[in-house]
Amino acid sequence: MSTPQTLRQQLFRVKPVPRDGGESGSPLKRSIGLFQLTLIGVGGTIGTGIFFILSEAVPIAGPAVIWSFIIAATVAGLSALCYAELASSVPVSGSSYSYAYSTLGELPAMGVAACLLLEYGVSTAAVAVGWSQYVNQLMGNLFGFQLPVALSAAPEEGGIINLPAVILIAMCAFLLVRGTSHSVVANTIMVLIKIAVLLFFVAVGITGWNTNNFADFAPFGFSGVMTGAGLIFFSFVGLDAVATAGDEAKNPRRNLPIALVAALVVVTTMYVLVAVAALGAQPTAEFDGQSAGLSQILENIIGASWPGTLVAAGAVISIFSVTLVVLYGQTRILFAMSRDGMAPKIFQKVNPRTMTPVANTVIVSVIVAILAGVLPINFLAEMTSIGTLAAFTVVSVAVMVLRKREPDLERKFRVPLYPVIPILSIIGCLWIIKDLRPITIFVFLGWTLVVLVWWWFTGRKNSVLGEQLKTGLIRLVGPGRYRDGDAERAAAHIETGTLDIPDVTAGDPVVGEDTVERSGGPGSSPADRGDER
Repeated sequence: MSTPQTLRQQLFRVKPVPRDGGESGSPLKRSIGLFQLTLIGVGGTIGTGIFFILSEAVPIAGPAVIWSFIIAATVAGLSALCYAELASSVPVSGSSYSYAYSTLGELPAMGVAACLLLEYGVSTAAVAVGWSQYVNQLMGNLFGFQLPVALSAAPEEGGIINLPAVILIAMCAFLLVRGTSHSVVANTIMVLIKIAVLLFFVAVGITGWNTNNFADFAPFGFSGVMTGAGLIFFSFVGLDAVATAGDEAKNPRRNLPIALVAALVVVTTMYVLVAVAALGAQPTAEFDGQSAGLSQILENIIGASWPGTLVAAGAVISIFSVTLVVLYGQTRILFAMSRDGMAPKIFQKVNPRTMTPVANTVIVSVIVAILAGVLPINFLAEMTSIGTLAAFTVVSVAVMVLRKREPDLERKFRVPLYPVIPILSIIGCLWIIKDLRPITIFVFLGWTLVVLVWWWFTGRKNSVLGEQLKTGLIRLVGPGRYRDGDAERAAAHIETGTLDIPDVTAGDPVVGEDTVERSGGPGSSPADRGDER
């Protein structure tokens, strides 16, 4: 029989780090290569931050919004390096939720899960709302009419429902249900179109350059720059989406960190180029409340509608890819949580034909479509930012914890200048959070509390790791060390009811900080002990 776990042990029980390189144990199909992984990061990031966020951020920061982009990119870059190390050592689906579970414990992992569910669900809705603006712009240019406000805006903005945003979510859900490989190919094509359109905007935008637009560079001071950075930061959620693909990436220990860093370089370069071109071509005052801003800037420069139509068409295509990537990330996080017993089992059910979590995708899409249909974009953007920043903070902490706990763990990538970069990443994230609106912080804390209450009454009792300990297949005997491979064999036994339990000797390797030891001797086998589930 196993010893009952104390409350502290339940709160901070830690999953063992997988030792097989992430190549087994998941029903999802490994079909995503390095180039496609990189474009998942690029596709999930470029679009949210540049196609429509300038109209929200420039009125707050002025032309100094360029520094807002650079600050947000710097903090995201520091965090991306931390993500890269963890992705190379814990290459599984679930992103920072899985990283926290393998380093900080079950309760902190659920706190991160709250951040991620907010980050992905809300950002998908925010991007869909922005997409709707460009759809209307494109329809106006091509057909001479636009959808009425009642069908293209949230109630707070004078509408009834944002119908184009809801339709976008439905289309992305259809593509994801068909299979990951189809979604990845579609994303690759759309990202390449997106980059081409933005480069076209930069080339034309530079022709309308007016240095006077930068005269009052920072009208709201450093505070405005930091507030702008907090608003912009949600656009970097796509980098995290790369880490959600751990169960479907080929050679994840190598490819995940490379894709993260490569995506960051491409994204930051494009953001700064487009922001500089836009600010040089249009006075700051004209950004406020501007819909489909990049299209309108080109129309004003050329004096014709065709450049704006081209950009609007590119935005419609490219923002589709952002929505697709972020919606994908949300479903994979819930898949990982369900696999651990932290979410209902329906979220881990995989269709045998498409090898995708169909029910998971449908449920998430319905909820996100409701958010996109009724909430305004500025609130959605800030809620995404705080969720992203909190998740990035935990990842930076997790790097330091895992370095100390498992110094010999295989790492294809190591954070340079350790521990300076993780510490700077934490400071940067917290610094941006403090400048967000109080209502955003309060809603975030309330949402996190709701998720933790869910864990207390449901997840804590259904935890797969807790079940492994409860059955006596593994036994907690110290503060957090696992004998290598025990948890994996226990998981297989609980799933199938069959497991060959080897004898454990004093020389067996140990990993992690919560030591789990196999019971040896008479009564230690499943047959002798009985199934206590």
